[in-house]
Amino acid sequence: MIQKILLTFLVTAVSLLHSQAQNMKFHTNKVIAHRGAWKAAPHPQNSLASLQQAIDMGCEGSEFDVWMTADGILVANHDADHEGMMIEEATYAELLQKPLPNGEKLPTAEAYIKKGMTQHGTKLIFEIKPSQISKERGQELATKSVELVKKLKAERWIDYITFDYDIGLKVLELDPEANVAYLTGDKTPQELKDDGFFGFDYNIRTVKENPQWIEEAHTLGLTVNAWTVNQEEDMRWLLEKKVDFITTDEPEILFSLIK
Repeated sequence: MIQKILLTFLVTAVSLLHSQAQNMKFHTNKVIAHRGAWKAAPHPQNSLASLQQAIDMGCEGSEFDVWMTADGILVANHDADHEGMMIEEATYAELLQKPLPNGEKLPTAEAYIKKGMTQHGTKLIFEIKPSQISKERGQELATKSVELVKKLKAERWIDYITFDYDIGLKVLELDPEANVAYLTGDKTPQELKDDGFFGFDYNIRTVKENPQWIEEAHTLGLTVNAWTVNQEEDMRWLLEKKVDFITTDEPEILFSLIK
């Protein structure tokens, strides 16, 4: 009798979790806040505050940059250094000696993802930064990134982007279902499709120089994003071309055009 009750409970719990996952409705407004929404507020870039601002605004995604410290901790920061300390050469404890301007400690990727997982509207655009030490270290970072996302069961929230093609391929090797977009701009849509990428995420100049790639990508079932788009003229052009996402430091301007 007890076994039947426990089995019924487990089946109900699994069914509820599956139903909740199916009911996740992320925003579909094209607005990707570059390093979070930090400019108008203002907040430090890549901070938990800038992520919360992007969430509060209802952005489709909030992009964040990830490096690995000397002691193997994944942290969110755009530049290779934090307050003059090279992230790849410093321990996380050393980096914590210098807080962000708003008083936050330099966030770990785990803290950033956990913060993002408190809601179901804004996706987390996880940029894996190429290592400045070695290609092997970049591969280790890719592996640890995927392991972290799987450990947190955060796959539904995460899209990956990277400038290092081999890092993108490593992510896809470890998780063939992952959404991975490439940033550098030196691959055609067909090449990306052949290697299993989700789409391209190229500089606005590259997209304007190769406008045919937009239609080609869409025909192949790939997504199209452009970075970092801060001019209203460029935003309008991309919206007319029906790109999937626009990464910007000015989400307020992009929202005003969309609405």
